[in-house]
Amino acid sequence: MQETEARPIRILGISGSPRNMATDFLVREALKIAEEKYGAETYYFSVRGKKLNFCIHCDFCIRTKEGCVHKDDISAELYDKMIWADAWIIGTPVYQGTLSAQTKTIMDRCRAVLAQNPKIFLNKVGMGIADGGDRMGGQEPAIQTILNFYVINEMIPVGGGSFGANLGGTFWSKDKGAEGVSEDSEGMRSLRKTLKKLIQTTQLVRRASSEESEPLSSEMPQKAAK
Repeated sequence: MQETEARPIRILGISGSPRNMATDFLVREALKIAEEKYGAETYYFSVRGKKLNFCIHCDFCIRTKEGCVHKDDISAELYDKMIWADAWIIGTPVYQGTLSAQTKTIMDRCRAVLAQNPKIFLNKVGMGIADGGDRMGGQEPAIQTILNFYVINEMIPVGGGSFGANLGGTFWSKDKGAEGVSEDSEGMRSLRKTLKKLIQTTQLVRRASSEESEPLSSEMPQKAAK
């Protein structure tokens, strides 16, 4: 059995909220379910209280292939875990109808990792979670931006499928923080459906990767009897 099949699925959870409220709760909840139900190994990163510098498109990463010019908490804590993980969960609060600036900063700063190896994220699987104080305040546009990020970086984006989950985990907090999203039964259903798809897709990718790496048999196929 290949090593990738034997070990647990590795999932990176990123909360793009500067407050320790709804988004943090949701990403942690997704990771908890992944651990308890699917036996996943997880790592959690929150932007709260972290130093996050904007990408300034200086091309230091392109010229040197030595990572990012900024030495902050993204460089110190997150880059290695991005590579380590088989699958990502990015959660964001809705700001002005889309994702938070902190979430976007993390996405932009991935350029430094890709500059060293453009295929480093190839076939990693990703899902999105978005929560907002209004029922329809921009949750789906925020998740679409996350899914677009996955596509651009040759990852595999997943949603929860038709009838209730669609693009990903969408939540209405009613401006009540973790309490509000935990009471959103439809939101929790969308989270569970999307997480299940994330796990299933990751398992398929790992199985396919394992089969591709198996050596071909040296025996010639026998001709069928006439």
